[in-house]
Amino acid sequence: MKESLHYLLMSDHLLFQKSLLTGIKDTDLTPGQPKILDYLLYHDCAVQKEIAEACHIEPATITSVLLGMENKGLIVRKNINGNRRSLYVCLTDKGKALAKQVELQFETIEEKALLGFSNSEKEMLTAFLTKMNENLTEKGVVDHE
Repeated sequence: MKESLHYLLMSDHLLFQKSLLTGIKDTDLTPGQPKILDYLLYHDCAVQKEIAEACHIEPATITSVLLGMENKGLIVRKNINGNRRSLYVCLTDKGKALAKQVELQFETIEEKALLGFSNSEKEMLTAFLTKMNENLTEKGVVDHE
């Protein structure tokens, strides 16, 4: 039996997630926190709404996830440049260190997943997945609000 695309995508996602959670089990991170750490590593001091959109997390959910991260000392929320309307979420030193650990875990899993792929195959896969993401986002299949 030939596996369908949707099955393969879901299966690969679950295997990736399981590998990630196994690799970071000693960090006390919950499943939604690694991708936020990864985002903040490259977009430090971002507005909560931007994080939610980039990480595909519902606004109500991100509030509780960020509260948990704040309680663990991974992030702080603060006003920047006197802008009282927007609180920015920034990594603490502890958060940056953990984000780098998560990044290494992501890289390790990607290396394993892409074993035997040529550079051009990796580039093609990235292009295909990017196009799928754009199609699903732009065509209204996925609502980010």
